[in-house]
Amino acid sequence: MPARVLGIDFGLKRIGLAVSDALGITAQGLPTLTRSNIRKDTEHIRALAEQYSVEKVLVGNPLGHSGGATAMSERASKFAEKLRSCLECPVELWDERLTSVEANRTLRSAGLSIGKRQRAVDRVAAVLLLQNYLDYRANELQRTGPNGDEV
Repeated sequence: MPARVLGIDFGLKRIGLAVSDALGITAQGLPTLTRSNIRKDTEHIRALAEQYSVEKVLVGNPLGHSGGATAMSERASKFAEKLRSCLECPVELWDERLTSVEANRTLRSAGLSIGKRQRAVDRVAAVLLLQNYLDYRANELQRTGPNGDEV
């Protein structure tokens, strides 16, 4: 039975956060975390992981268009390492190419002002990142079956 997953859209100023429902089907946005220092940031995420009893944490990995590492993906990887040292559940990097672009496009098409978009974009990007993962996991389960064997 799937359990909750916490999705993180890592940024230098803000961290977008989303959590899955208990069945691991849908992603819901959580309040965006304004960065302060690494200890406070990781403590906040640890508290969320405990509050929602998450089985896994996904940190968005902003790879380049070609799939290679970028300066920001290196920072996200280091942040994931910090989380691994303070969380009891697995922490994985997940390809998040273009989630912020898609989040901005979605918010713009919803008619939100620039100010409202700026306040919401990190949360929406975290929701998109996590929903992408949940959909991938559901498709893999359909393709392979519960035991991991090809269906």
